[in-house]
Amino acid sequence: MNNFLKGKAIPVDESCKAEPAGEPIKQLSRENIFSIIINKYAMFVALIVIAIFFQWQTDGVLLVPMNISKLIMQNSYILILAIGMLPCILTGDIDLSVGSVVAVIGAIAGTMIVSMDMPVGLTIITCLVAGLLIGAWQGFWVAFVKVPAFIVTLAGMLLFRGMTMVILNGNTLAPFPESYQFVAQRFLQDIPLVGAIPYSTMILGLILAVCGVYAEWNDHQQKIQYGIPVSGKSWLFTKFGLIVFVSLFSTYWLTQFKGLPIILILLAALIFMYSFICHKTVIGRHIYALGGNERATQLSGIKTKWVRFIVFVNMGLMAAVAGLVFSARLNCAAPSAGTSFELDAIAACYIGGASATGGVGTIIGAVVGGLVMGVLNNGMSILGIGIDWQQGIKGMVLLLAVAFDIYNQNKKA
Repeated sequence: MNNFLKGKAIPVDESCKAEPAGEPIKQLSRENIFSIIINKYAMFVALIVIAIFFQWQTDGVLLVPMNISKLIMQNSYILILAIGMLPCILTGDIDLSVGSVVAVIGAIAGTMIVSMDMPVGLTIITCLVAGLLIGAWQGFWVAFVKVPAFIVTLAGMLLFRGMTMVILNGNTLAPFPESYQFVAQRFLQDIPLVGAIPYSTMILGLILAVCGVYAEWNDHQQKIQYGIPVSGKSWLFTKFGLIVFVSLFSTYWLTQFKGLPIILILLAALIFMYSFICHKTVIGRHIYALGGNERATQLSGIKTKWVRFIVFVNMGLMAAVAGLVFSARLNCAAPSAGTSFELDAIAACYIGGASATGGVGTIIGAVVGGLVMGVLNNGMSILGIGIDWQQGIKGMVLLLAVAFDIYNQNKKA
């Protein structure tokens, strides 16, 4: 063990070496592939079914290009919060203060820009630093003082909501300049330099398709390298086809309105970056290990306090980004901003497959969960369903999603 920690090579028994090249590739049976689809892609299937249902019920209104663009823009801040919330849930914690942090960040931005006429760039940097400090404040109490995250973030919810009211003095500050609203309200075709390039949105769609196919192929090859059973070539090429079709058709469909929303580019970058961090980096593996078994993680030498602290600092940063996007989307800073956002972000993670006990969940799953909630909200609003029924239906969806997760866990056990 000491030699391992010092980085020295350890002799390996010949019997422990990998199988020689030329061994047949282990392939999954059809039953195993079907089981993987049910477990791994259940929320994707659910999202498609829900979208088709509301497309039928709304006489085709749900999936028109304009409504899809607005659906993305209206739910962008919830998706950003869900991306930041997932690492918290993976460690077995939760953050109830993100809605209030969104509000206080908007209040800071409104005061600096509208009241004090400060530059937009300086305001954005100040708000991001404020988000980091808020996350560090809460992370300190959770990680080092050992106060339960539920209590710390509940206190933060009240504290930062109060700070918002003090900063704004009960008033709403508006409007923001166009440069501040750029990410939240502009489209790719609205940018003079990029919009001048024909089919700029389709070019991005092609790049996305190539990256998706490469990622899937790379994952397939890594499984073969380590002797993990893989699906057959027919299923692999079917996935390639689906990736290319969805990427190109979705970007083409968006060109029928105003092109790709800029906020979607930001979301894509965040999804890629956080998926890479969670699955391909040391800190990501530490987060999953901490949520899976904290005691074992400590005994393996991982500094669990710092992992938990970093997770909350990151959550503060993502809440700040969501606060900037939300205030830019509304074009104002209001004392009531961000109300119940924490519940939507948490629900998105759980619906997307995150486990309530920690250690299980993916960034993509959290985003899909957020889209499920967004499509439900949008579809029911188009149909004229009252807010009372909307809340009840969303509550049942959340309950069923968590129950499905528990059923799968028990089935595996």
